[in-house]
Amino acid sequence: MRPLERGPRAVAVVPAGGTGVRMGVRMPKQYLTVGGVPLLIHTLRVLARARSVAGIVLAVPRDRVQRTEALLRRLPVPKLSRVVPGGADRQESVWLGLQAAPAECEWILVHDAVRPFIVPALVERVLAAAAIAGAATCGLPVRETVKRVRESRVEATLDREGLWLVQTPQAFRRDLLSEAHEKARRDGYSGTDDAVLVERLGARVAMVPGLPQNLKITTPADLRLARLWSPHR
Repeated sequence: MRPLERGPRAVAVVPAGGTGVRMGVRMPKQYLTVGGVPLLIHTLRVLARARSVAGIVLAVPRDRVQRTEALLRRLPVPKLSRVVPGGADRQESVWLGLQAAPAECEWILVHDAVRPFIVPALVERVLAAAAIAGAATCGLPVRETVKRVRESRVEATLDREGLWLVQTPQAFRRDLLSEAHEKARRDGYSGTDDAVLVERLGARVAMVPGLPQNLKITTPADLRLARLWSPHR
């Protein structure tokens, strides 16, 4: 698919409010470094290089807003519009970032702060798919055998046909994403990504092939792997 060439460009909302519990460190994982640079800076810089991204809203832990602003003065990121306090979980952080996006913005791109190995071309493909369907995500088809396990015992082997492992970025018409978040808030529903909130409305979400290297860095092993990859960035 071609990048958006005419039509509105997107504002990227980057939830970076995590505390790093699974990483086993006191510092939130998005501030850990790869190649001497914090993960979130790597991620923001890739988003800023995407032609169809007009601005970026970053949602960080409430107690780290000022320190993050200081970090960004030292390591500036083009197109960064605002740093806002995030919420208690990822979904609330996206919601708060969405509220901070400029009112004239018609398209929203959501991307995890701890997925630094995306490329601008993937951002453009997801936005192009969203321009047709109204919403799009990216991911990879499941290639391994999938089993459901309970208490260390296999309960069933699942049919992997049509199963995908979902990544970000994800892109949406702003009004559609806002409606999906508002419904989730009314219902007390918590989803693992923004696409599932849109799916709950019965709306179509397009799928775009993602990247094998589009790792979400959540554990010490993920961080070690990212640091091995960093010379190739």
